[in-house]
Amino acid sequence: MLKLYGKALAGATVLPVARKLPGVSTPRELPERSLSREEVSVDREHLAAYDRVCGFRLRDELPATYPHMVAFPLAMELMTDTSFPFPVMGLVHIANRIEVVQPMSAAEPFDVRVWASSLSPHDRGTQFEIEAEASVSGEVAWRSSSTYLHREKSGNKEKSKSDSSDGAASLSGGHAVWEVPSDIGRRYAAVSGDRNPIHLHPLSAKLFGMKAPIAHGMWTKARCLAALEGELPEAYTVDVRFKLPIFVPSKVSFEAAPSERGWDFSVVSAKDRKPHLTGDVADFTAG
Repeated sequence: MLKLYGKALAGATVLPVARKLPGVSTPRELPERSLSREEVSVDREHLAAYDRVCGFRLRDELPATYPHMVAFPLAMELMTDTSFPFPVMGLVHIANRIEVVQPMSAAEPFDVRVWASSLSPHDRGTQFEIEAEASVSGEVAWRSSSTYLHREKSGNKEKSKSDSSDGAASLSGGHAVWEVPSDIGRRYAAVSGDRNPIHLHPLSAKLFGMKAPIAHGMWTKARCLAALEGELPEAYTVDVRFKLPIFVPSKVSFEAAPSERGWDFSVVSAKDRKPHLTGDVADFTAG
């Protein structure tokens, strides 16, 4: 992963020749290929470390976000290849949807596959999906779809509703206040391999335009699922949109309320209620 981030950092300033020839209009197309890794075995010590960082109970069943972490190096390899139309550094992860088709156990090896899809316009540029799936004994057990935004100068500068920084409405269920420590980016990077400089240190974050390090979006999603762990069905979808970044250290409020099909939840600033994440859990068997 460190080698891939080195490649990504180089790509932030040195674009492939096809992207920078003057007077040449190069159509943006996602690569028509997938990357895979077979017979992934779960190291239980690593699983326990991941569980601790994200707040999950220590057990053999994999958290819904764990296969995403396994798939992430393949996604990085795909996005840092010269065939990919956008540089990785500067992409914004704006949403993630996970489908838990069936529970996955640390005792069962699994295969994982990653590919890109759904290139489309966004009011602030262009968005696309990084798709992933994990299979156990040939059967798909888990799917994920991550939406990334490539911001462009020609995009609409007005904020869309999904990107609004207005204060979030309160959910009618319970809530908890979390202290997000200054080292959470480094701790999560140690177990996930996601060592994007914006998460690691004040100096590296400022080099990439951030006033301070920010918490990983997928750590925030995992922390929400850990808070709901006792309420999750065996098969479900969990869909989130990432709003404003959580600059660390910080104090945030997690809020959740039961819905017709599962749960609605959010993470907002404990100081001014500006939204960091909104999401919902839906039981496959409901309605």
